[in-house]
Amino acid sequence: MSKLRLVTAVLAAIVCTVGLGTGAFQAWAAAPTPAAKEAELKQVRNRIDSIRRSIQAEAERRDALAGQVKEAELKIQSARERLSDVRARRIAAENRLSDLKAEQQSTSKRIDDERDALAAEVRVAYMNGRQEQLKLLLNQQDPARLGRMMAYYGYFGRARAERITAISEHLAHLELLAESIANETDQLRQLEEDQANNVKSLAGARDQRARTLAQVQSKIRNRNDELAKLQREAQALEKLVEELRRAIEEFPELAEQPFQRVKGKLPWPVKGSLLARFGTLRAGGPLKWQGMVIAADRGTQVRAPYYGRVVYADWLPGLGLLVVLDHGGGYMSLYGHNEQVYRRVGDRVQPGDVLAAVGDAAGMGKPGLYFEIRKGRSALDPADWLAKR
Repeated sequence: MSKLRLVTAVLAAIVCTVGLGTGAFQAWAAAPTPAAKEAELKQVRNRIDSIRRSIQAEAERRDALAGQVKEAELKIQSARERLSDVRARRIAAENRLSDLKAEQQSTSKRIDDERDALAAEVRVAYMNGRQEQLKLLLNQQDPARLGRMMAYYGYFGRARAERITAISEHLAHLELLAESIANETDQLRQLEEDQANNVKSLAGARDQRARTLAQVQSKIRNRNDELAKLQREAQALEKLVEELRRAIEEFPELAEQPFQRVKGKLPWPVKGSLLARFGTLRAGGPLKWQGMVIAADRGTQVRAPYYGRVVYADWLPGLGLLVVLDHGGGYMSLYGHNEQVYRRVGDRVQPGDVLAAVGDAAGMGKPGLYFEIRKGRSALDPADWLAKR
């Protein structure tokens, strides 16, 4: 079994024993080789290319919508100008119609006045004519004078009648003109209403395009965010592929003395009392501890007990920030619940080198280090390997 596959198997076993089950480990265990991570990296890059094409397409759609919104604005402006023109014409027509109605009333009154005056003249002429005839009979006056007076009355009456006829004709003309202007006003009102509806319709279409444009712009922003995230993932995968390649390189012998020869002689990674021993039930059972938890102040330096190479230095479900050392011969040591890790995958370490800083021992109520030793997939009691205190 390759070193990386061994590390994968060991970490999978650890995750199962800390109560998270294999599901929490699938994301890590699904990529046990650099080739698998390279395949994942390729998928991410393909997704990046797909999103870039999508962003380009959405950008083209955005530009088209922006052009449509601009065109709609220009149409609305033109329609509003036409509406203003029609409204001004309608108001002018209503003003002319109002003036004509006022003139109609004035002209009608003139006709009534002329008719009243004509009637009065006729009565006066009639009365004067009878008086003159009586005077002529009683006083023996000149008959020619009576004829002349009656002719005068006839002349004035005809003149007034002609004025009445002319005024009546003017009034009839005013009525025709008023009817024409009223029709024009009605048409302008309808045209104004139609134009107002057109402006409303254009504005509605413009608003719809503007909303769609805003949605497209939001989609582009989201796609850009997704693209940035994928690019970060791609960078992380590229880094991980390189680290994995370094981790599975054939190492030279880490120490002259094999790890199994130092059983019972290893220095403790941190100094402190035991919060949990190997094989005891974990809180809430029925799982048992596969290692030990050593009490230590937060930030205490965690030191390597023997020669080894870092094959894992990252966060792992149930163990937090974890460092795994490969000591050769299938032996590994694990250091969990750190608040900070100082080593990278591929680093070679010697006894006493600082690996990490102690953090919280999850579920223990105080800070501490989780320490475990394994041979292949089997957990070993660390107390058998550490020097007696």
